[in-house]
Amino acid sequence: MATKNDLRPVFERLKKIFTPYEAKMNVAQDTDKMYVLNTRYLLKKNYPLMFGGVRLGKNYVSFHLMSVYATPDEVKTMSRELKKRMQGKSCFNFKEVDEKLFRELAKLTKAGAKRFSNEKFVDGLRKAQARA
Repeated sequence: MATKNDLRPVFERLKKIFTPYEAKMNVAQDTDKMYVLNTRYLLKKNYPLMFGGVRLGKNYVSFHLMSVYATPDEVKTMSRELKKRMQGKSCFNFKEVDEKLFRELAKLTKAGAKRFSNEKFVDGLRKAQARA
């Protein structure tokens, strides 16, 4: 069974996927077990729109990408291998570094960052949240 020390390279490598977007977003949390990146848009009750994050767990590392949740059609474009890593609607779990899948996540993250920087797209999310 993997330990947290064994998972540290996975955690660090997944964090790097978010690095290019830090200049235009806000790092909300950056600890040895948790990393959260928020957009600069505010939603209901002035909560920031979360873009994504990485969490170091006991048995795996979770990569959260909210654009996948907000744009469910993206799941249709994912490889079967990446879909197997999905847990819920926006979370992917890993126990080891997988460069092929991490490159695919980087592409999804880039596309998501483009969408999450589009004011019209974010307005649609705000309206959907207000209806909920």
